[in-house]
Amino acid sequence: MSKLRTTATLFFMTLVLALGVAVAAQKDKTTGSIKGKVKSESGAAEGVRVTVRQGEREVATAATDRKGQFEIAGLAPGRYSITFRKAGLSVAEIKDFQVVGGKSRALGEDLLMPVDEGSLVFIKGGVFNEEGFSVRGAQIELARVGADGATKKIDGRLTTRSGEFAFRLPAQTARYRVTAKMDGMASASKDVEVDGAAVYRVALSLKPAP
Repeated sequence: MSKLRTTATLFFMTLVLALGVAVAAQKDKTTGSIKGKVKSESGAAEGVRVTVRQGEREVATAATDRKGQFEIAGLAPGRYSITFRKAGLSVAEIKDFQVVGGKSRALGEDLLMPVDEGSLVFIKGGVFNEEGFSVRGAQIELARVGADGATKKIDGRLTTRSGEFAFRLPAQTARYRVTAKMDGMASASKDVEVDGAAVYRVALSLKPAP
């Protein structure tokens, strides 16, 4: 009898466990999930807030990891809008995205969030010779000027065919020095005081070296 009761107990426990697994599996099939990878111009976009809405109602949120990846589970089948936000990047949105019960749908790995140019500093300008003509191929150096007057070069490039150049920087108060150089010419520099997101313009004139 003891052996019979033990066998019956084990059978009952196995049956309960099997039913629990079956119920859990059935429950999983009633919801779906979404996942994806978000990128910016500089690579993986970490810390992007991902918000899932159904109509005007916020359903779920998540944040991308250091690889720009995220996953949101437990969503009831239906159509959703998905919004991506991060300071310095333009807001992105996917509308009318279908979630299917029991499935994980990938948004793809090419979700690109462009830089929000309204949150950046642009230093743009042109280089000219004594006659006022544009100088192509002049070397432009951008340096940050410290409180003590010391400079640290942070970027550089050549002027375009029309003698123009442009630098894109984060919006922060700072002082920059723009220097133009070219063989056979005396270098020319101008300082730019930056106090917020905007476009700052500089004109530099190159003269023959003495």
